[in-house]
Amino acid sequence: MRYLIGFTIGFTVSLLAASGLLAQPADPRNIKSGWVIPDEGYSDQPYIVKTGDGAWLCVITTGPGVEGAGGQHVVTRRSTDQGRTWSEPVALEPSGGPESSYAVLLKTPYGRVYAFYNHNTDNVRQVIADKPAYPDGFCRRVDSLGHFVFKYSDDNGRTWSPRRYDVPMRDFEIDRHNPYGGKLKFFWNVGRAFTYRGAGYVPLHKVGGFGEGFFTSSEGVLLRSDNILTERDPDKVRWRTLPDGDVGLRAPAGGGPIAEEQSFSVLSDGSIFCVYRTIDGYPACSYSRDGGHTWEPPQYMRYDDGRLMKHPRAANFAWRCENGKFIYWFHNHGGRFIREHPRRRTMAYEDRNPVWLAGGVEADSPHGKIIRWSQPEIALYDDDPLIRISYPDLVEDGGKYFLTETQKDIARVHEIAPALLQGMWNQFEARGVPRQGLVLELAGSFPRTVEAPELPPFSRRSTRSDYGKEDLNNGFSLALWVRLDSLKPDQWLVDTRTGDGRGYAMRTTDNRAAEIILNDGRSESRWASDPGTLVEGKIQHIVAIVDGGPKIISFVTDGKLNDGGDVRQFGWGRFSPNLKTAAGAAEMRIGSNLDGQVLSVRLYNRYLHTSEAIAAFRAGP
Repeated sequence: MRYLIGFTIGFTVSLLAASGLLAQPADPRNIKSGWVIPDEGYSDQPYIVKTGDGAWLCVITTGPGVEGAGGQHVVTRRSTDQGRTWSEPVALEPSGGPESSYAVLLKTPYGRVYAFYNHNTDNVRQVIADKPAYPDGFCRRVDSLGHFVFKYSDDNGRTWSPRRYDVPMRDFEIDRHNPYGGKLKFFWNVGRAFTYRGAGYVPLHKVGGFGEGFFTSSEGVLLRSDNILTERDPDKVRWRTLPDGDVGLRAPAGGGPIAEEQSFSVLSDGSIFCVYRTIDGYPACSYSRDGGHTWEPPQYMRYDDGRLMKHPRAANFAWRCENGKFIYWFHNHGGRFIREHPRRRTMAYEDRNPVWLAGGVEADSPHGKIIRWSQPEIALYDDDPLIRISYPDLVEDGGKYFLTETQKDIARVHEIAPALLQGMWNQFEARGVPRQGLVLELAGSFPRTVEAPELPPFSRRSTRSDYGKEDLNNGFSLALWVRLDSLKPDQWLVDTRTGDGRGYAMRTTDNRAAEIILNDGRSESRWASDPGTLVEGKIQHIVAIVDGGPKIISFVTDGKLNDGGDVRQFGWGRFSPNLKTAAGAAEMRIGSNLDGQVLSVRLYNRYLHTSEAIAAFRAGP
């Protein structure tokens, strides 16, 4: 009954959303604007392949309980309208049987689709685990162990083979050191299977044990079949576990014991790029130049400008697009393993909202092709900052780009604006001042007091019967070229505040940063650029982006999106969702007590993209 109710509600929501009968948020980045993929309650890893008949085939782990609860199993659904509506589910395994979980799909050139997943074939009900995380020494969550198996479909996912087939995997050091000496293996899988030079590859994440943070150690491997793309007898499919040796892809030297959820992309010269999560506050990556047999020493991932990219213990995937360029999904902050209490630790699973994307383009290196990564943009968010958005997939169809994601109880499909992606791919060379939404532009010789343009409010009273708040998702951006002859605090670069504090202003702080202040007379929000971003005597570009969708303030200083560096976990900050407006006085005061000069002012009645702010910096004062 739970299954029927879950399916009926989910499918009804999907149909209503597609027909426009449910009100949708105005901002397409809000995950509630997406199309629901129905489930049975729990919903995880909605991964998609396009089948031979043009449909989308989605495999998803679902069940009547929460993650890891009994009844968890793998099902598939088909969509023929790019994810707006979905067929009834087809279960690869029954909900009442041993747990089946965490499936990925691989399509062969002749149209067969394989689904690979965890299966607790031996119906193990508990495993040895570490104390004190498990006081009696046993973990009873059993969805990440047992057998790695596959079934296949020859009718585009409408039905699946009645028999499941085991995929053999070679013992590694991490297996031999688990409490069962490798006789019982711990593992799971996320991401995307792929093909490479006539072979099929399926990622797998080996686990060393269960304890604090659930998995206590992990590393990545690849299962390679040299004949799965052509062999139609599943009993004759051959498998080999890579890399060579008995150690998989781990964290960089000196990093923690966690290296998991490896995501692979094939470059144009045949190199394989892999990115994965750690508990070190940074994603790890590596390249293989020989089909996965060996890998370059893992490194923490970096932007093209050399700065480390920041990411917590969450899925972070990279995909190669049909145009040969890349998209990277991550969360752009340095969540890491933190001891908060002698008996309790945070394992950095939090703060998966918003979702940031970076764009990648290929470049040459002495060892082969590598990926240059742009600075990121916000792609998806939820109004509740504690909602976690993860386990995505990318689908390209008809020139459009779509992302799937889940919050563990609702999975959705979202169309992503191509302009957002093109901006990131062009970020390395683009220059120019954006004109859309520009409501004030001052440069050269201009008065120090000017009329303040009207800015759109963040919210207003609705016309509903309760007259409650209507969130307008509006924002604005302030871009300045300045020269500071001293770095003393409380120099006011721009100020529109009234006598009672209403309005917005930007000042210098005591740690060599610029801070923007927003006040509506009822509440105040403020956020500063990273400490040390202001430099005495240097002409600098400061852009404060106030994004009223996710309610986030970010700074781009001298063409670099602030990410907190080594000083703070977040480079971006949230402002109050209850802030109604940043409107203040009728006049804007510019550089009223400045040791230096404001060389130009540009004010926009919308949030700027990171790429736009970088292009404006490159264009010069």
